[in-house]
Amino acid sequence: MTPIKEAYKCTANTVIKELEKNNMKGYYCENSEEAVKLALSLMPAGSKISWGGSASIKDCGLLDAVRKADYEIFDRDTATTPEEKKQLYSQVMLCDYFLMSSNAVTLNGELVNIDGTGNRLAPMICGPDNVIMIVGMNKLARDIEAAYDRIKVNACPPNAIRLNLDTPCAKTGKCFNCTSPSCICCQIVVTRFSRIKDRIKVILVGEELGF
Repeated sequence: MTPIKEAYKCTANTVIKELEKNNMKGYYCENSEEAVKLALSLMPAGSKISWGGSASIKDCGLLDAVRKADYEIFDRDTATTPEEKKQLYSQVMLCDYFLMSSNAVTLNGELVNIDGTGNRLAPMICGPDNVIMIVGMNKLARDIEAAYDRIKVNACPPNAIRLNLDTPCAKTGKCFNCTSPSCICCQIVVTRFSRIKDRIKVILVGEELGF
């Protein structure tokens, strides 16, 4: 095992203990393949599943695996009208499992996320019975302030570019704390504790995933 991989494992064990103190369940997988297998094992066949916008759960192969498995899927990308999208969002809130990543996870076991419309954060906060996060070790940060800085530098600009948005950060790579109509930094949520024990499950992966 390389020093980096060893450090990932050591740090992940520390974060998992902190997540447990915060009423969240933590896991560590050395690679994406293991993470996908673990995530699937946590979701019984026939479960109702949806997800939020996330490069991580796509890059690791989880979305492809879920689509091929025996689940009832609620995919927001299938909505063709505002009315269909609104109806779909209401169904998402009643799902058994909601899949996503986290923009950052602190060494104290806190989740830090920034969103535009809030359709990713709302189910994380309340609604689905379970939230499963796939988080690459590149998203760990020392504390909440450092997490916020990493998101603004490493996550928001590439996400804005990925979504082809007309924001200053998409043009310059630098956050201007804008109030652009296309802003994806409208909501900032810190999850420091889960009132429902183990509702939020964080699978840390010993790879760089997402932004």
